[in-house]
Amino acid sequence: MSDAIDLRPSLITPDWPAPANVGAFVTTREAGPSQGDFAAFNPADHVGDNPDHVALCRRLLQKEVGDERPLLWLNQTHGARVQQAFQAPPPEADAALAATQEYACVVLTADCLPVMFCDRAGTRVAIAHAGWRGLAGGVLEATVAAMNTPAEELLVWLGPAISTAQFEVGPEVYDAFVAVQPEAEEAFDHSPYRMGHRMADLYKLARLRLEALGVSNFSGGHFCTACESRFYSHRRDEGRTGRMASVIWLR
Repeated sequence: MSDAIDLRPSLITPDWPAPANVGAFVTTREAGPSQGDFAAFNPADHVGDNPDHVALCRRLLQKEVGDERPLLWLNQTHGARVQQAFQAPPPEADAALAATQEYACVVLTADCLPVMFCDRAGTRVAIAHAGWRGLAGGVLEATVAAMNTPAEELLVWLGPAISTAQFEVGPEVYDAFVAVQPEAEEAFDHSPYRMGHRMADLYKLARLRLEALGVSNFSGGHFCTACESRFYSHRRDEGRTGRMASVIWLR
């Protein structure tokens, strides 16, 4: 299969006040070479998709970034480690930072929340994979610390994630957040489906964590991966699905 122009991914470009030298986008599943459950643009190599299709998706991603700049792929573990230098094979981490033009940072998601960061001066960028485990485990706090930038100088964009209406969780999720940040209770509504369960707002949980660090400039946060067919959703598709790639770099 060739890298034909009609296979190029359909991208979402963040609407945020980032400096012009910050490049960023999120892929959707609307166009690409992947087929079946993984149609149509799946760059994830760990979900059971055809390896040739995955490799093609990754080459097409490389073209979108341009400059033959390598992509820093991660072996995501729902943890809080931040990778701060290019490494291959993929290191175990759930966030990445770049302070040079050497590489682009990437995370893969399909309901979890991708969180992009940059400083107002455009000297560093970062991205975090923030599902509920990563959020509770401090991945955003670790990423802000790695940015080594005053909180008021940080810009944040919250990418496509599952919405409150689709994200029912058990008491262990509620307890993990409220035990360390009581105001996190605001991010949970009682589930209409099962007693003792709640509907969780990943976007609000992320904002509360970041606001506690002094971060206040947020954009994005209005998507629903489980509701919108242009996105992969692990929950909606019962685990057999692809992943979106969220990519950020310094031009």
